[in-house]
Amino acid sequence: MRRLLLLRHAKAERPQAGGRDHERLLDPRGRDDAGTVGHYLLRHTLIPELVLVSTAARTRQTWELAAAALDKTPSVVLEDRIYNAGAEDILKVVKEIDPGVRTVLLVGHNPGLHELAASLVASGDLESRQRLHEEFPTAALAVIDFPLDAWEKLHPHSGRLERFVSARSLAAATD
Repeated sequence: MRRLLLLRHAKAERPQAGGRDHERLLDPRGRDDAGTVGHYLLRHTLIPELVLVSTAARTRQTWELAAAALDKTPSVVLEDRIYNAGAEDILKVVKEIDPGVRTVLLVGHNPGLHELAASLVASGDLESRQRLHEEFPTAALAVIDFPLDAWEKLHPHSGRLERFVSARSLAAATD
């Protein structure tokens, strides 16, 4: 079995005129949300062996704040090919993962991340799948399981959505 965790970066600052999108940082809510997701990962033992992070500042910051909640930091690779990538390009990156790695967390961007998650999921809780297909908000986490022996065999409609949460839904559940 393989497990792919897809995490959209947390809420970022609004783009500034003349500013570079790649350098946008998280806003205060985003920093809080990233930590919330990290605590969720720890509490539910969703600890990846490998983390692939887009090189954008907001994705790196999301991962750093989420990782701060973990007991042990997994291996991290900054992957430029994830930045502004479409679903097919992200899938190519995932297919290159060493077959010895069973659980991967990918921190990226919409719309590519949303499109990838929607294309991979074939089964799982109906309500969660509907929410996933509607939107993939900031600081959302999709956990998708695959009955595969190697990442290179990953293909559309081969996964089961194990869970889909967002920092906002987690906060609402604890209120």
